[in-house]
Order: sequence, then C-alpha cells, then structure tokens
Amino acid sequence: MARGDVVIVGAAETDEVGVLPEHSTLRLHVEGARNAVHDAGLRMSDIDGIAGVSAPGPIQVAHALGIKPRWIDGTGVGGTSFLLHVRHAVAAIRAGHATTVLITHGESGRSQVGPARGALPASSPNAQFEAPYGVYGPPTMFTIPLLRYMKEFGLTAEQLAYVPVAQRKWATRNPRARYRDPITVEDVLDSRMISYPLHLLECCLVTDGGGALVITSADRAGDLPQPPVHILGTGETFESPLISQMEDFTTSAAFRRSSAEAFAEAGITHGDVGHVMIYDAFAHVPIYGLEDMGFVGRGEAGAFIAEGNTEPGGRLPLNTNGGGLSYTHTGMYGMFLIQESVRQLRGQAAAQVPDVEISVALGNGGMFMAAGTLVLSNRTP
Repeated sequence: MARGDVVIVGAAETDEVGVLPEHSTLRLHVEGARNAVHDAGLRMSDIDGIAGVSAPGPIQVAHALGIKPRWIDGTGVGGTSFLLHVRHAVAAIRAGHATTVLITHGESGRSQVGPARGALPASSPNAQFEAPYGVYGPPTMFTIPLLRYMKEFGLTAEQLAYVPVAQRKWATRNPRARYRDPITVEDVLDSRMISYPLHLLECCLVTDGGGALVITSADRAGDLPQPPVHILGTGETFESPLISQMEDFTTSAAFRRSSAEAFAEAGITHGDVGHVMIYDAFAHVPIYGLEDMGFVGRGEAGAFIAEGNTEPGGRLPLNTNGGGLSYTHTGMYGMFLIQESVRQLRGQAAAQVPDVEISVALGNGGMFMAAGTLVLSNRTP
C-alpha cells in the first residue's frame, strides 16, 4: 500500500444547485454522475464500482445509468457518508474489488421531489428519550452542545455570528452560491431566531442539488484529462446516535478521532494544510471542527474566525465555496465539501486560494453522531 496510490479523477456537481422543482432525487443523482464521468474523460462502461446513500440508493442509480458494478457501497451515516464512501473506495481499489468507483449524491431537500423522508420511528432512541423533551430535528439538537460550549468557553453571540459573515465573503466570489450579498454581524443577529441561540443566518440553507466523484488508481489516471487529486489519508468513526449521549458537549469525539487517523495516515502536520472544508450545518460546527482537528486550542476558534483568519486573505482558508450557510445545503452536505476541495487542488475554484497543495475535508453525520475526514493533495506523495 502506497500513500496517495488512489486518486480522484472526476468531480462534478449537478448543472445547477438551489431550487430545482423539475428535478427528482434520481435525476439529480444521474445528472451529477454523468457530469463527473464526463469530467474524468471516461464512459459509464468504465465504472465497475458504485457508492451512494439509500433513497434511491446505489442499486437504483446504477440501473438508471446502465452500470453493472462488481462492488457496491450503500453506507449511510448522514451528511458525512460520502467521505466514508471515498475511504471505502480506496480500500476496494487496493483490494482489487473494483478499478473505477463512482460515488453519487442527489437530494431534493428543498423541493422534496422523489423519495419522501419517513417519520421518526416510535421505537427509535430519539423518539423515546429525546423527542418527548422537545429535542426533535437538527436546530433543537445542535443547540444543546452549543449552549454548553458558550457557557464553558465564553463564546459570544457576536463571535458565533461572524462565522456566516466570514463564509459569505467567500460566497460573494462564487457565482453558484445561493446567497452572495455581503452580510454583517448585525445582519446575522437581527435575523429571525430559529432555536436559541441560533438565528436564521446561522443555520444552513435548504436546497436541491447533487454531485459525484470518480475514483481510480493513480496508475490508471495518467491518460485522463484532469489532474489527479491524491487521497493521502482517511478516517471514519462515530460517537453516539443521541446528542444527549455525547462524551463532552464542548467537543466532538468523532471529529477528533477521524481526523487524527486521517492526519496520521497522510503523514502531515497542521502546518502542511493550505485549505480546509468543515461541514457547517450550523455556525458553531466549524468552531468545533477547527478545535477538534487541532488547528487551534480549545475555546479559541470563535476568536480565530472573528479575527479574519479563515476568510479571503486569511492564513487558513475555510469553506471557500461559501459553505452550507451560503453556497448550498441539500440535507446531506458532505459531497459538496469534497467537490470544493478537489476544485481548489485543481486550481479551478471560483474563489481560488493560491498555492494550495493539501486540503482537508471534515464531515459531520447526524447531530455530531458520526464523522469522516479526508486529506487530499495535488502532489505525488
């Protein structure tokens, strides 16, 4: 096994992201898949492995695309699933179970065209032990750790509000971003309260869209049109299916463990990283991510972002597509993290960061339930 011997050779999103009522969920998968395979300079007949989240799932997507894979992965752990799919694809290619893997995502999160989301099963742990107390759905779940973090570390409302302000600065440079008008801390704090202390502009978008990746061995990538993006390190883990059972509300054990594994496998230090993508379902998640990955100390990330370190011109560019807060968020956002990391490493991003050689993507699944981390590079290890 050689570090970076498996690469991303195709990466593309659906033609549009945003509000797409004419697109079913399956159509979003298919459109993203076709775009990614075209981006890779391949044909569908070259694909012998497929991965995706259920509803409609990889089997239905493969059938729609005319693919007959010999390797299938339907792992579903929420929005970070696609980062895990990348990890699993690396293992499959190394083991000889597939040569070229297609990972797809499509979600009609805004228009709800296609598979409907089911109600919370009455027997589920959340329905039994959290929902009766009003903890139901992402806004009410995510505020529980946030409130404890604010109490323990003194994170101010203004520092929290600056997270969407910083990411909007990136979005203003991205023509595909859903929201592009600059905003201020005052704008954020004046927006409608959703679930204390989160205001509307501190909550992710709800959009339609999708995308796909094509992964193969570095040996097979030589004649393909796009510069390969090497997968240097990966990590995956979970903490708890219930927000109330986190080990410590002020830190994500899943973030810490998955990132430590990915960094160790990649053989890098924090100083090697020139670009970061952190899942931002809500404004505090990048704060947890920066601390749990070790870029800053405990309780320091709020001030670090508010001081301008993650925005254009800052020393650690973060969420450069605008993130789930300004770019797009279909419900499961992890695919879009990877897409932007690939664009930055290819030098093709709308808001391009100069001289990026290593990008790290950190995904969140559920409400701090699971995590996946990827270390990607445009250089040969």
